[in-house]
Amino acid sequence: MNKLKLRLQLEQFFLEDIGDRDLTSGLIFGEDQTGMVVFLAKDNGIFCGEEIIRSGYKMLNPSAEVNIKVKDGEWIEKGQVLAEAAGPVSDLLKGERVVLNLLQRMSGIATKTSEAVRVLNSSHTKICDTRKTTPGLRMLEKYAVRCGGGFNHRYGLYDAVMIKDNHISFAGSISKAVEEVRSKVGHMVKVEVETETKEQVLEAVESGADVIMFDNRSPEEIKEWISSVPKGILTEASGGITLDNLSSYSDTGVDFISLGFLTHSVKSLDISVKVTVE
Repeated sequence: MNKLKLRLQLEQFFLEDIGDRDLTSGLIFGEDQTGMVVFLAKDNGIFCGEEIIRSGYKMLNPSAEVNIKVKDGEWIEKGQVLAEAAGPVSDLLKGERVVLNLLQRMSGIATKTSEAVRVLNSSHTKICDTRKTTPGLRMLEKYAVRCGGGFNHRYGLYDAVMIKDNHISFAGSISKAVEEVRSKVGHMVKVEVETETKEQVLEAVESGADVIMFDNRSPEEIKEWISSVPKGILTEASGGITLDNLSSYSDTGVDFISLGFLTHSVKSLDISVKVTVE
């Protein structure tokens, strides 16, 4: 995770929530009143977000003492103490909601990813995410996927080429689209082609694609088509894949399965915060 970018994001998040001041805490607690916040798991799952707690509270008050009791990617149990932060109560309360919201969402994503990896139960095929992330939270959500045992697809439109149906229609064919891209892109950038028919798969192979995606294809179709893809070309399955049918893709031989639901419709993991005042 890029900690410089994280600090910039946390600054924006805190400014959105705090505004000019925390009116309630500022009126109730004096600047010299100290205390502690304790983060507790209210459900079982995968923890993710230790740097959110550490950087968040240190940003609000450099003298805050932060003690993280679990590491990102570790399994946590209901009732377990996850972290503690001590310092001026007013500063602890200022950061509570932002830190907790991020912690719950990231842990929820990590937990769902871990579940998908377990359901797939494949030593070859890897689970990965998509660009269906919350605007502004992509770095954090994709980090959470990694903590859950998954892998990251491209981060945005800028770090890999993905030729989809609209690109193919405009270019005239897969071959022409790949040729146009290859004539302009650098050698470090991979080119992926989305396919919906066996004929498109064969054309993508012939055009020299680095990755071939089987879009909204059944396990049976993938098993048949993948035999036409040389070992040097990576394969990906995407579209219409849920936790209910995920296991049926485990023996297709595909290299990656990308799942949008890991980030676009995940349930946050239940975590609470308890505050004690000295």
